[in-house]
Amino acid sequence: MPPAHPILLTGIAGFIGGHLASALLARGYNVVGIDNFDPFYPRARKQLNLAHAQSISGTPSHGNLTFTEMDLTDQQAAADLFARHTFDGVIHLAAKANPRLSVADPVGYTHANVTATAVVLNEARKQFHAGACRRVVCASSSSVYGNCTTPPFHEDLNVDYPISPYAASKRACEIIAWTHFNLHKHPVAMLRFFTVYGPRQRPDLGVSTFIDKISRDQPITLFGDGTMARDCTYIDDAVAGIIAAYQRIDAHGYRVWNLGHSTPITVNEMIATVSTTLGKAPILIPGQAQPGDVQLTYADLTRARAELGYNPTTPFAQGVAKQVAWYRSLH
Repeated sequence: MPPAHPILLTGIAGFIGGHLASALLARGYNVVGIDNFDPFYPRARKQLNLAHAQSISGTPSHGNLTFTEMDLTDQQAAADLFARHTFDGVIHLAAKANPRLSVADPVGYTHANVTATAVVLNEARKQFHAGACRRVVCASSSSVYGNCTTPPFHEDLNVDYPISPYAASKRACEIIAWTHFNLHKHPVAMLRFFTVYGPRQRPDLGVSTFIDKISRDQPITLFGDGTMARDCTYIDDAVAGIIAAYQRIDAHGYRVWNLGHSTPITVNEMIATVSTTLGKAPILIPGQAQPGDVQLTYADLTRARAELGYNPTTPFAQGVAKQVAWYRSLH
């Protein structure tokens, strides 16, 4: 049975946030969603992410959605939000993403990711001590593993050597969350996402870029030799993992879980799969490997399977076909 109080979902207009909001509402949860519509990519794309959740809000057997546009780094605005609502818990997805772009803006990434997380935890802690806001789930990233040389990557590996400001900011959030739990005994889950893709994926990410450029006969710059590999996770699998973490973190206190597919796909294989699905050949231009890019991400799912019942089921080709179908519905 869904709780009486709503879940606070930050970053609701993002790719993962929009899908998660719809899934929570479909399960009968009430949701208070916030987003600041950071101009990292067009607002219209983010509005699409939010629109589906808004369209099912309050319909039979669905929960209700309340949306507020705000910036979490504004501590007073966050305090006002927590004063207006009593929350069952928080799912904190809001962040500036993209390791490559963080190299040129380390200050912006640290402010948006680390400061906002500290604000959320601080406000959630106040409600927890008053008997509400029972748990927090935060987005981390597979980027924290850096260029780890012992795949697949399990959660107890040393992750103190990130290679981008983005990854460093996510590692900092993990440390802040541990400190928060250690001080206040407020349950916090940190979820290390591995390249989530699917309909409405961020336009800067690989699968989105490959679909768009091949569809429009535009060249793709191949950074490096194409052997860089990513553990790609279909959006529905990631959402199932988030909800399981929200429901189960109380039993663990503080916990880190990988949410991946445990099947790395090289960039060359990604491009070939997209090309086959579209029925069009790619135009490739050689380029240099980019600072901040790791060579491999590869999730060890032993802990997530055992503790969350997490079981990703969507093969890459099937997920790409769904993303291509969505793309074609817009063009």
